Amino acid sequence: MSRGAQRTTRALTDQQLAQQNQLISQANQQGGQDRSLLMPTIQSLLTSPGFTPAQQSAITQQSLGAVNTAFDALRERAANRQAATNNTAGYGDLMAQLGRQQAQTDASQAQQNQIAFANRQLQEQLAGLNALGQTYGIDTNLLGRAIGVPSELLGVRQRASGGSSTGGLGGLFGLGSGIASLFG
Repeated sequence: MSRGAQRTTRALTDQQLAQQNQLISQANQQGGQDRSLLMPTIQSLLTSPGFTPAQQSAITQQSLGAVNTAFDALRERAANRQAATNNTAGYGDLMAQLGRQQAQTDASQAQQNQIAFANRQLQEQLAGLNALGQTYGIDTNLLGRAIGVPSELLGVRQRASGGSSTGGLGGLFGLGSGIASLFG
């Protein structure tokens, strides 16, 4: 190949490399802008309390209200039967039994509600970790441990899909103060 051809080839290669570098730079800028737009949402998921106290109260009132309505209907039916038969035998025992059953049912429903509230908070934190991992390509197991998510729940999605759970620490150290603010 002649020197002129080599210069032309080198110039074309340099030009193509410059164009590729420009495209990469533009993609990096766009990615940075996209990540900066996503960070508030991701951060809110990571620090989410799950249901708000008002939502928890409404859920509790609705679920316990439904349970109590059923027991109220049973009490009314027993009272109507006593009035119709004019026989009070067993009425007091029936009311006591209904009261015990209602207390057990209310306690069970309240426990189920508390579990649902905790699960909702955990689901939102896991969604935030997943979004963070996808956005920055970092190890979500490491971040999950940092915010106290039980290790047995981390990487469930990745293990289920057969993927690798390592995203590398290089991306983590390059994030700067944006990630540090998540834990501050």
